[in-house]
Amino acid sequence: MSHHLKTLSDAGLVATRREGNTIFYRRRSQPPEAGLEPLHRGLLDTVDTLDLTPDEKERLRNIYHSRAALSQQFFQDNADKFKAQQDLIANYEQYADTVAQTLAEHQSGKDCAIEIGPGDGRFLATLSPRFARVVAVDNASEMLDTSRRRAQESRLENVEFILGDTSHAALYGANADCVIANMVLHHTPSPADIFRDLARALHPGGIFILTDLCRHDQVWTRESCGDLWLGFDESDLTDWAAVAGLVINNTTYLTQRNGFRVQILVFTRAA
Repeated sequence: MSHHLKTLSDAGLVATRREGNTIFYRRRSQPPEAGLEPLHRGLLDTVDTLDLTPDEKERLRNIYHSRAALSQQFFQDNADKFKAQQDLIANYEQYADTVAQTLAEHQSGKDCAIEIGPGDGRFLATLSPRFARVVAVDNASEMLDTSRRRAQESRLENVEFILGDTSHAALYGANADCVIANMVLHHTPSPADIFRDLARALHPGGIFILTDLCRHDQVWTRESCGDLWLGFDESDLTDWAAVAGLVINNTTYLTQRNGFRVQILVFTRAA
């Protein structure tokens, strides 16, 4: 297998990244030479038409399920330590004001906003006055209870709470003006599926604001913070978004802290 992967890497069809002693391979989004773009895209498009066997599909589902279960269990076990765990990487205050400003600059409507993984519920206080209806979605009941208590204490009466993930039926066709995901994507088993699900929740012209870590090599975050991904390259995020029908229209990078850098991206659902 390593021989075949090296051949694909030499041809510029796959890219690599190292985490500790492990090397991960993925398709390369851009060809090694500009003149090879049509061939490169044609090869990848052809690969995408190939169907996996039922056994391969089941094995893939098991991997995603295992990842999701690990992440969910971490937050169930550490709900009371959420702020301390978050501060190890990037605390809320580091990005909250910038996200709020980004929302004000790109807000397309005032009817409905969805926040995925609201954590301890602090950003709900920013969303509640701006929208007639706010929906908070979390797959860890302990974290959702924490958000609900904060909303009740702050008397945010227009916030609804859903226990589940982005595939929840209530999000399909929600026709939301805005979806927010702050420091959530690196905890999800399949980021590409998240983009697809959230695109379906937005109305045409609606925006998706994503706050997450840039690619890093801090492997300890997997065990200490429940991270499934060591941040993301912007190219990965825009590729997943494009497949889901989302167009990038703004990117902001924040000052590096604790060895981590935060990126805030704004996507718009195409008509």
